[in-house]
Amino acid sequence: MDNSNKRQHERRSVELPITVSDAANRVVAVIQFSTHDLSSGGAFVRSHLLFEIGEVLSLQFALPDGRQVKAKGKVVRVARDTGDDIVPGMGIEFVDLGDADRASLRELVRDDAP
Repeated sequence: MDNSNKRQHERRSVELPITVSDAANRVVAVIQFSTHDLSSGGAFVRSHLLFEIGEVLSLQFALPDGRQVKAKGKVVRVARDTGDDIVPGMGIEFVDLGDADRASLRELVRDDAP
């Protein structure tokens, strides 16, 4: 099934370091955003460390202009490394993101539009 038609937000290829921790702060890891999936609504985070679908995570990252973003996100999709050119990681929907941060993400995505 092609999910590209169902996207609610424009996306941009960008690679940013991101600090991720679970709500209970049991795990903290620095992982990279995928080079093909960032929007004002969420991101695909490349990682072999995978959380469970539905788990709420705390996210911190810096945009290319230096703006520090803090958000809460919910894992909505998990892709495991199957050896079939699938990038392992998690689709994360931002569930708590400040208006100014969301506007900065929209601008970042818009700047990359053709």
